Amino acid sequence: MSIFKRRHFLAGVILVCVRWYCKYGISYRDLSEIMQERGVEVGSSTIFRRVQRYAPQIETRVRCYQGVRSGSWLVDETYVCVGGGRVRPSRSSLTTSMRPRT
Repeated sequence: MSIFKRRHFLAGVILVCVRWYCKYGISYRDLSEIMQERGVEVGSSTIFRRVQRYAPQIETRVRCYQGVRSGSWLVDETYVCVGGGRVRPSRSSLTTSMRPRT
């Protein structure tokens, strides 16, 4: 059974509005204007209600397809280019403004 059953707008329109709001942080009024440019007359309050209703449900369905994220980060760049050559920076070569505070 579809979660969009018995709704005025098509499921594609609702999904686009919810996705754009959640991913890009577009305001409800701007999103309403964008949809009007595409030929869909939808009010900002309608988009607000649809986001409040469907964003949590869509998030739980999408979560299982996202990969597991670890809490650790690895450094990519361990060498820097200086004078055309690659040099590995050491803590002693850092200026006083670049040194971490202790």
